[in-house]
Amino acid sequence: MQRINEDIRTGNFRQMYLLYGEERYLRRQYRDRLRNAMCGEGDTINTHFYEGKDISVGEIIDQAEVLPFFAERRVIFMEDTGLFKAGGERLAEYLSEANATSFFVFNESEVDKRSRLYKTVQSKGYIVNFEVQDETTLKRWIAGILKREEKKITVSTAELFLEKTGTDMENIYTELEKLICYCLDKPIIEAQDVEAVCTDRITNHIFDMINAISAGQSGKALALYNDLVTLKEPPMRILFLLARQYNMLLQVKELKAKGFDQKAIGAKVGLSPYIAGKYAAQASGLRTAQLKEAVEECVKAEEAVKNGRMNDVMGIEVLIMSMLQRKAYS
Repeated sequence: MQRINEDIRTGNFRQMYLLYGEERYLRRQYRDRLRNAMCGEGDTINTHFYEGKDISVGEIIDQAEVLPFFAERRVIFMEDTGLFKAGGERLAEYLSEANATSFFVFNESEVDKRSRLYKTVQSKGYIVNFEVQDETTLKRWIAGILKREEKKITVSTAELFLEKTGTDMENIYTELEKLICYCLDKPIIEAQDVEAVCTDRITNHIFDMINAISAGQSGKALALYNDLVTLKEPPMRILFLLARQYNMLLQVKELKAKGFDQKAIGAKVGLSPYIAGKYAAQASGLRTAQLKEAVEECVKAEEAVKNGRMNDVMGIEVLIMSMLQRKAYS
């Protein structure tokens, strides 16, 4: 990120940038910053946008071959194309000898670092992985936003807020806007304000789903899953969060077994001591072997969906039922 900031400051831009990773909010922020810096205001002739997996690589190459019209550069933005996972070979070949006046900004959720396109951009441009931010960074960010609004929040209230919102910065920002409006005449945001305004995050549903699976409550586990589907949460995101939660529980359990306390566990896995305590309590009711099996089941479910052996909604239902069946016979 510092490299992009420096490029923007100096005006010396790389010919291509790849912004990828789980933190969508930061990816969009830096994409927009690059756009504002690289493109003339209101210049629609030399600025182009492509999105989705159905874009035409041939059309992009043709566009890149056109010299900019009364401008220093032509800038092509591409978002969630999937080309860094598959199908990017032709574009990689072109980018190795691309028109010097054409610049490229990619914004992708997932990439394969082994792909030819990734390696081409890495050699000729700049790549940033926008990972989920740790709790300390998020608290500082929240405090900074509130300071601009002449408001304050205590550490414990900020932790409660993050427990509600999760670590997704886009969701945090949305909930923070609601909270600021709710506390319009209050200089200090309190716990009861957070409880009154902020909706429970998806990971709370995942937490409850794991509890239901652990207790053998098939109806509740499937109901929680269907609630998330009804709320239009992508099934593969649910699967990712389920796998991450089980993996986190496994780490917490192993650290607890080594004698670490809640504060030390939280520091090692990037959680507040309070949240680490909740994870430790949940993990205590599960055997290490169960947690490892659950992580493996999630990996198998992802492979089944990606290989087309099962659709995503049904795949996760089957995963939940498989875990419940294991519980019944354990």
